[in-house]
Amino acid sequence: MRESWVSEIWVLVGILAAFFTLGLIAGHPMAAVLLGLGAYLALTLRHLFLLHRWLQSRRRNDIPEASGLWGDIFDSIRALMKETERREDQLTQTLTRFQSTSAATPDAMVVLTLNDAIEWANPAAERLLGVAFSRDYGLRVTNLLRDPDFTNYLKKGDFTDAITVPSPERPEKTLSLQIIPFGSSQKLLIGRDITRLERLEAMRRDFVANISHELRTPLTVISGFLETLQDMDTPRIDEIRRHLVTMHEQAVRMQRLVNDLLTLSRLETEPPLLHQSIVDVPVMLSGLKEMAEMLSGQHGHQITLEADPDLRLLGNEDELRSAFSNLINNAVRYTPEGRSIRMTWAGTPEGARFSVSDTGDGIAPQHLSHLTERFYRVDSARSRATGGTGLGLSIVKHVLLRHDAKLLIESTLGRGSTFTCQFPQSRLQRIARTDTV
Repeated sequence: MRESWVSEIWVLVGILAAFFTLGLIAGHPMAAVLLGLGAYLALTLRHLFLLHRWLQSRRRNDIPEASGLWGDIFDSIRALMKETERREDQLTQTLTRFQSTSAATPDAMVVLTLNDAIEWANPAAERLLGVAFSRDYGLRVTNLLRDPDFTNYLKKGDFTDAITVPSPERPEKTLSLQIIPFGSSQKLLIGRDITRLERLEAMRRDFVANISHELRTPLTVISGFLETLQDMDTPRIDEIRRHLVTMHEQAVRMQRLVNDLLTLSRLETEPPLLHQSIVDVPVMLSGLKEMAEMLSGQHGHQITLEADPDLRLLGNEDELRSAFSNLINNAVRYTPEGRSIRMTWAGTPEGARFSVSDTGDGIAPQHLSHLTERFYRVDSARSRATGGTGLGLSIVKHVLLRHDAKLLIESTLGRGSTFTCQFPQSRLQRIARTDTV
């Protein structure tokens, strides 16, 4: 550009020298110089006019043509325009990527002005917060989110921590809201669905409360009997034996509870075994039937087993034994004396199923969907009296999930219940019999 200025000065000097020379010849040198300056000024004004007309027309491709200094100026403008177009393309691509990313994110995002007016919102904001960018642009966010906790949070101006509020669109969902200031005066409102986390936290609190309650009773019994024994001046063998029997029962109950907790924890945390074996289910059920008869004892339950002798199952034998025994033991515990319990193992068009049917009192419909929850009991007093831990059906559910199976529960009050483990066709192994003469 400096060279262009030097050239332009030399052009001006040349013009003035030429007109001065012509003026000397004509006898009017100063008038000729003024005429030369006027010609140069007219040429400059012409270029300014062309530049002004181009700027007003806003036609990017019709930049005037010129030589010298003005040619360099127009070339610089062309270069600036190309750079501007390149930056605009980059900005457009960045904005497109940002919009695509914000549209894909499950979190609600709302950009607010200094006065808390809505400048922009992603699609998730409409789903979680009820804020639609096309409809609510320019509205104050407090006109749409009327939760008192959020209003106070916004007024307070301390956005260090997030707050928890129910979703205005779906009250059953819980949202975590946090504002992040950015720029000179803007704020970004982020809303995240934490319903699952809240449920997990509630489950954790319930679990701690339940396990504490389950362990407190046997510990209280054992501790009380030990204090009684310590306070005895003269030990009485019969009374000591009676207390020891009760303490042993409570210790066994705690051991059963701890074992079930360890089993459940392992099922939830360990991945399913990749190398699984073929389980001889009929033989397993035959052994479990004998154990059920021992557990029944004097209660006189009529326990029957119908099993397809050729039908095997691909899976983990220990886990399947745990699931089946929990279902069978529950049937024995909750079926009144003298009634029947029926076990079946058979193939179906969908795969195979193991069912345990009892003729007990049945379960009310409102309890059925909760039976596989930890420590859920239809009758807490009766469950503890029969030695149940409240974890058996949870163990069954997790074992079946690890074997691509599902638990089906049918029950009618006064007639009994049927618990069915439905296994897919891919888990079945049928053994062909070889007849011998």
